[in-house]
Amino acid sequence: MAESAPETYRAMDLSLRVGEILLSSGAGAADVKSTILAVTSACGLRNCAVDISFTTLSVSYQEEPDSAPETHMRVVQHRGLDFGAMSDIDRMLRRLVSGRIDRAEASTIVNDITSSKRPYSRRVVTVAAGFMAGGLSLLLGGDALVFAVTVVTAVLIDLSGRFLSARRIPAFYGQILGALIATATAIGLHMVYPPARPSLIIASGIIMLLAGISIVGAVQDALTGYYVTGAARTFEAILLTGGVIGGVSIGLGIAQNFGETLTVRIVEGNVHNLPSQLLGAVIATVAFAVTCQVAWKALPGLGLVGLFAQLLYQASIGTEWGLGLAVSSGIAAFGVGLVAFQVGRQIGAPPLVVVTVGVVALLPGGAIYRGLFQLLIDEKPIGVITLISAITIAVALAAGAILGEYIAQPLARTAGRLETRLSGPRLVGPLRQPSRSTTRKAARRLRKLQKQEQEEESGAESTSDVR
Repeated sequence: MAESAPETYRAMDLSLRVGEILLSSGAGAADVKSTILAVTSACGLRNCAVDISFTTLSVSYQEEPDSAPETHMRVVQHRGLDFGAMSDIDRMLRRLVSGRIDRAEASTIVNDITSSKRPYSRRVVTVAAGFMAGGLSLLLGGDALVFAVTVVTAVLIDLSGRFLSARRIPAFYGQILGALIATATAIGLHMVYPPARPSLIIASGIIMLLAGISIVGAVQDALTGYYVTGAARTFEAILLTGGVIGGVSIGLGIAQNFGETLTVRIVEGNVHNLPSQLLGAVIATVAFAVTCQVAWKALPGLGLVGLFAQLLYQASIGTEWGLGLAVSSGIAAFGVGLVAFQVGRQIGAPPLVVVTVGVVALLPGGAIYRGLFQLLIDEKPIGVITLISAITIAVALAAGAILGEYIAQPLARTAGRLETRLSGPRLVGPLRQPSRSTTRKAARRLRKLQKQEQEEESGAESTSDVR
């Protein structure tokens, strides 16, 4: 293969770096592919081919029909929810696609994003994780004592997860340890103060551990035809959820052997203490946004989205028709999807951030705990049905949010000409590909830079020959 022209290489490298940030933060494969194509087009590279899997991205470009194609690949080394970096990248992409900045300026911005400090320190994130779980305990009906114990427990879970991650221990074992800590704390509280409701501590811990799993991205990949990537993400979600289930099961089993048996006192949709529940939903939503490094200016808007989602959920489950947990969760997520695009524009974040943060308080922590408890007390058929219900709730949340985006955000017509399949609404990245005029200008600029580079190389070789 011929040696890559420096400017061509820089354009392809920029597109892969942007794609890596989005894919590692939970964006769907369709969104990442469309974004990479937008970047290459805005940099003057036409008709690039993009391939995405669970951990790799590759871009192929053929400059002339009779020349060999040039292919570059990048591997996703780390996965997490860094929505602050994702939001910054999203804003940069809009400027690049509209032609307000060129490739060099975009590369400088990406360098600044990846090298700059995050909005919140690790200590702040750890404290926010505690308040997230505490807010969830209020949402599930807890009192001040349960709130305080849950905050401390969640801080311990976060610290233990960081400890294992720093030693490169797989996240599966971190999920087991975190769930075991939550269960052990709940058992200890039950032994010291039996009137308390320790089951809420376990349920809040489960939701906290589930929040880091990219369920929306997995369902989006499956719905948009990226079955291999969707299957890989789904298996990852199942594996990590299995770690949570394993940790809770171990804790409950040990407690039962010592004669300690917890009870299930979690009632979803209980409107008798609605103000406290709504406050808990807002606290959990805002605190989760902080753990995901969302800029502080966006926190009030996301808090309102969490409040809106909880109101929809409570209204749906409290109706006389008895819609059920899964349907009510899907309706609430659908409402979040409807408003995600407009809210995202107001707070300067992509819709994926609004959706993921907005539905976190609806994750089925209580259903998972109830199912495990039923399995433990020999109600195996009912327990299996309850766990299947929890899976249904998780899928309903993701599918409802994506359906809301389908309705609220019409498909970009230009994207259909560049992609070989229906990709759905944009949850992150530009809504439209660069205009033809922008692409032509970028292509002319690219050819000019390449010509200058060739002249400089020729001049350097001539000087060397003279010497």
